[in-house]
Amino acid sequence: MSGLFDVNLSDIRYFNDNIKGFLPDSIIDIHTHVWRGEFMTGKNENRSVNWPSLVAKENPIEDLLETYRLLFPGKRVTPMIFSQPETNLDINKGNGYITECAAKYNLPALLLSKPEWTAEDFDNKLKGFLGAKVYLNFAPPHIPVDEIEIFDFAPPHQLEILNKHGKILMLHIPRNGRLKDPVNLSQMLEIERRYPDIRLIIAHVGRAYCDEDIGNAFEVLKNTENMLFDISANTNYFVFEKLIKTVGPKRILFGSDMPILRMRCRRVTENWCYVNLVPKGIYGDLSGDRHMRETDEELTFFIYEEIAAFLKAAEKCGLNKTNIEDVFYNNADMLIQEINKR
Repeated sequence: MSGLFDVNLSDIRYFNDNIKGFLPDSIIDIHTHVWRGEFMTGKNENRSVNWPSLVAKENPIEDLLETYRLLFPGKRVTPMIFSQPETNLDINKGNGYITECAAKYNLPALLLSKPEWTAEDFDNKLKGFLGAKVYLNFAPPHIPVDEIEIFDFAPPHQLEILNKHGKILMLHIPRNGRLKDPVNLSQMLEIERRYPDIRLIIAHVGRAYCDEDIGNAFEVLKNTENMLFDISANTNYFVFEKLIKTVGPKRILFGSDMPILRMRCRRVTENWCYVNLVPKGIYGDLSGDRHMRETDEELTFFIYEEIAAFLKAAEKCGLNKTNIEDVFYNNADMLIQEINKR
């Protein structure tokens, strides 16, 4: 029993029957948020969905490590950590806390960045981090949310710094079209072409949560060579299957998007929209949120649903044990070692 959340016998059975035996003993989670509630002041001007805030108001490092202990018994999970990209975050405190946590627990970490920082400021702030986590919330406020482009929050002068140092760009792409959006695809390809030493990670498989989010994206991306994709907060095995066939298992990274993925949830898609089915009464008032719906069915954790979906796609694509180890550990380990050597 833990004060953070409960794990019941059904959860343990699901993990043992569907996940445990397929995963390596050591895992790297490339996509996690760590912050304290006290770093938030005033109102968050959120330009994305609101439901993740229902899961956790904060995620101090101790909570994240306890989450892994509860959800991955018998496994050693190492997170790459970065702060929470909300506009009401005191970003200096957020990044400072990440630095402290990374040093204390010997963890890889990314800088949460803002596009208005000059090249010199960005370069100085980047010291000690493996790269930067950028986010659409920080795009100039006068730009309508459905018109935000990647370069509005990952500006070229900062991309040049990342390229110079050969560091990571963790990119949550914007726009309602998600992965299939032609502007997104064009700018993703431009980053790969113009900044070949950036280690570009496309988070959430480009937010392709529904089959309809794909469009012709994988045709466009099939000739890329360096672009990496994390599978965080995605449970669509068809999308995973297309990803595996397009880029292969060496360019896919396991990520969770913790603490959101400790939510009890089963995701479905309806009318080009994902819906998170959750137990009644756990996550407060869900009225008005088209992405959330309560259900009476018994549910396990979102993270288990994600991993099970990827393993289903991996089986359909004929991936072997070594391929699975690459996705869940080796690829991230090699990436981190490569950057540390530079």
